[in-house]
Amino acid sequence: MNKGIEIARGKTKALFENPGQPHQLVVAQTDQISAGDGARHHEIPGKGRLAAQTTARIFRLLNLCGLPTHYLNGGEDDDNNEMVVRRCNMIPLEVVTRGVAAGSFVKRNPSIQRGTLLVPRLVEFFFKDDAAHDPLITPDQIVAQSIASPQEVGVMTELARLTFEILSHAWRKRDVLLVDLKIEFGRLAGGENQGQLVIADVIDNDSWRIWPQGREELMLDKQIYRNLENVNDEALERVKQAYERVAELVGTFPVMRPGMAAVIADSPAQVERANEVVKALGQLGLPTVRHVASPSATPGYVLQIVAQLEASFGRLILVATGESDMLRSMLDEVSSAPVLDGRLAPERIAMQCAKLLGLEDTVLYGRTLLMQANARSSVLHADASLQQTPLQQGATLG
Repeated sequence: MNKGIEIARGKTKALFENPGQPHQLVVAQTDQISAGDGARHHEIPGKGRLAAQTTARIFRLLNLCGLPTHYLNGGEDDDNNEMVVRRCNMIPLEVVTRGVAAGSFVKRNPSIQRGTLLVPRLVEFFFKDDAAHDPLITPDQIVAQSIASPQEVGVMTELARLTFEILSHAWRKRDVLLVDLKIEFGRLAGGENQGQLVIADVIDNDSWRIWPQGREELMLDKQIYRNLENVNDEALERVKQAYERVAELVGTFPVMRPGMAAVIADSPAQVERANEVVKALGQLGLPTVRHVASPSATPGYVLQIVAQLEASFGRLILVATGESDMLRSMLDEVSSAPVLDGRLAPERIAMQCAKLLGLEDTVLYGRTLLMQANARSSVLHADASLQQTPLQQGATLG
C-alpha cells in the first residue's frame, strides 16, 4: 500500500500519512505483542497480518451496522498489514465494556465472584498513561479535566455498549462468550463531519477476552500470552495459533445472511400502504418483494405466491396489508414463515422484521440496536429542549 512519512509509532502499530489525502492515515500493524504496559514484549512473525485482518473485519461489521468508525478500507493479506482510516484527534481514554466479571474488575471488586454475568453491561474509563498503568477515571473527572464534554462521555458510553452487544451477538453465534471489550475514540480531524466522535484505533485479539463455550480455560485472546510462565518459541506458536483461529472466525462476522420480507396487499387500494412498509424496510437494508393477492377474490393465487416464496427464500417473513385480518389469517394458516400484521406502523413492522432476521444476522441485529438507541436519544433530546423552553404566560404544569 502506498504511504507517506511515518508520523507516530506505538507498541504494536505505526501511523503513516496517506499521500494526497490529508485527512487520512495508513495504519500498519507490527508483529509485536506486549503485556504489562510493555514490560513483557516479543515478536510473533505474522501477528501483524492477523491483527490487521481482525481489526478490518470488525470495523467493516460496525460500519455495516451503522456505527461511526474511522475505518475506510484495507487490512487483508494483499494490503501488507495496513489499512486506511480517517485521521482523528485521539481521546486519551480506553473505554472498557464488561459483560462478565474478570480481570482487574474482580481485583477491584473482590465481593463479586469471577465469571459473574454483569447485566446491565458495565462501562469503565481508563486514562491512557503507561507510567501510571492506565488508571481508572470517572466521567466527572473526564469532564473536569476537559478530556471530553459531558455529551461526548454519554456518546462514548452508548457506542461502547452498542459495540459490545454487536460483537457479543456475533461471538454467541459461534459458541464463544465475549467477556469484556476495550475500544478507543477520536474526533475526526478534517474532511466531512470534522469533529465527529468515532470509534478509532484498532479492535483486534488484544482488545477483548473471549471464552469458547463460556470456559475460561479455552480462551483464545491475549490473556494466553499474559499467563505464560515460560515464553519460548513453542509457547509463542500456541499464541499465534489462537490469533489465527480468531481472525478466521471474525472473517465470518461482517456478512448479511440472505433474507426476504414479502409485503402482500389484499387489494389494489392497499398498494400505497404496502409501499410505505417497503420504504421502512429499505431503511434497514432489508430486501423486499411486493404482491397483490386477495384471500376472497384470488385465494388460489395467494397459495401460489406463498409456495413460490417459500421455495425461493430460506429466511422469509410475510407482511399482510389490508383493512381486514383475512389475508393475515390465511397466510398464517398456509405458511411456515412468520406473518406480520401490515396494519401496524411501518417503522414498527420494519423493527419486527429486523428482530426476527437479526436472530441469525449480526448486521441486522446491530442495525436494530442502533435504531433503538437513536429512538431513545431523540426522546431525551426532545425533553432537554422542552426544559430549556420557558413556559408561556398562563401555562400550567401537570
